[in-house]
Amino acid sequence: MTSFRPLQKAILSNEQLAAFQSSKTYAIITSYIEALNSAVVGVKLTDDVAQSQGVTALIAVLDRVEGLAKETPPVDNAASRFGNPAFKTFYDKVEEASPQLHESLLLVQPADAITEVSGYFCQSWGNRTRIDYGSGMELNFLCWLICLEQLGVVRESDHAALVIKVFWRYIQVMRTLQSTYWLEPAGSHGVWGLDDYHFLPFLFGSAQLRGHKYLRPKSIHDNEVTEEFSKDYMYFACIRFINSVKTASLRWHSPMLDDISAVKTWDKVNQGMIKMYHAEVLGKLPVVQHMLFGSILTYEGPVMLLPADPDEEHHGHVHSHADDASEGHDGWHDACGIPVPSVFAAAAEAQKRQGGARLGGGGIRPVPFD
Repeated sequence: MTSFRPLQKAILSNEQLAAFQSSKTYAIITSYIEALNSAVVGVKLTDDVAQSQGVTALIAVLDRVEGLAKETPPVDNAASRFGNPAFKTFYDKVEEASPQLHESLLLVQPADAITEVSGYFCQSWGNRTRIDYGSGMELNFLCWLICLEQLGVVRESDHAALVIKVFWRYIQVMRTLQSTYWLEPAGSHGVWGLDDYHFLPFLFGSAQLRGHKYLRPKSIHDNEVTEEFSKDYMYFACIRFINSVKTASLRWHSPMLDDISAVKTWDKVNQGMIKMYHAEVLGKLPVVQHMLFGSILTYEGPVMLLPADPDEEHHGHVHSHADDASEGHDGWHDACGIPVPSVFAAAAEAQKRQGGARLGGGGIRPVPFD
């Protein structure tokens, strides 16, 4: 019988990172990403795919999280362009509701299982202290799905639905949180990243488009095409989102996406996305140091004494300067410790200067790139 336990961080050094990359848990995560990726090749967001009761239950949980956000409006924080303090109240509400939400999912599991699995869930929405969000939190959501599958809540036949229904619903909820609470981009990868916040929608989105008869990677530069196909494909939906909050061309504010658009086929884009995820998310200490381990996703490498509150050390990031000089702009740079306002905050500031209405929730306007 599995001995469940509360989640803990474990990785603080390059030695520990190397141990993680050769571990069973690393293999589980990378294999799961590839399995989900394969499940949505040629599948549209609007397709009717098999959906078990477990998938339906997960969507209901995500709907509840969005409901908590709607019940927790941002406070008046006009003097700041950074994260809105109301996010902490929202986060506390999610933590409070999480055990009950998981009781309905894990009916035959002991209470310890709920504590362990809900840890990934609560850490999927952003960092309460820093009021930021990045690919590490997105990874927590993926780990939550892995745990639920290993515990039998969902199964392999649900993979397509887990991506286009559950994961996409998660992204929609995150857009609500990002725009409502002005979550800062964790790590501030800036213009060298795919997105201020997310990575996996581009990975799974490129899988959806593999083998498409007409659409090519360069199609993202056609606004009419992007608008038309954003309802069917994550990749185009993400480009549409970027275009909605930033003006000028992708070349200026998203040069990596611009470079990727020159690739000839979606197959090559998708293969590149998987390699990039391994290198830039699962292979970067500033991201992986925030990974959580328990009895399902275990850590078995060398042990080091962690700081009492690692989220407060260096603004929650280990600075790995030794790697910076060799990376150029081919990877995601990490600007640890430097708070960067969200694009929504920048948009609101621009509107304020122009005498427009304050931006909040779904009210997104293009913002001049600066």
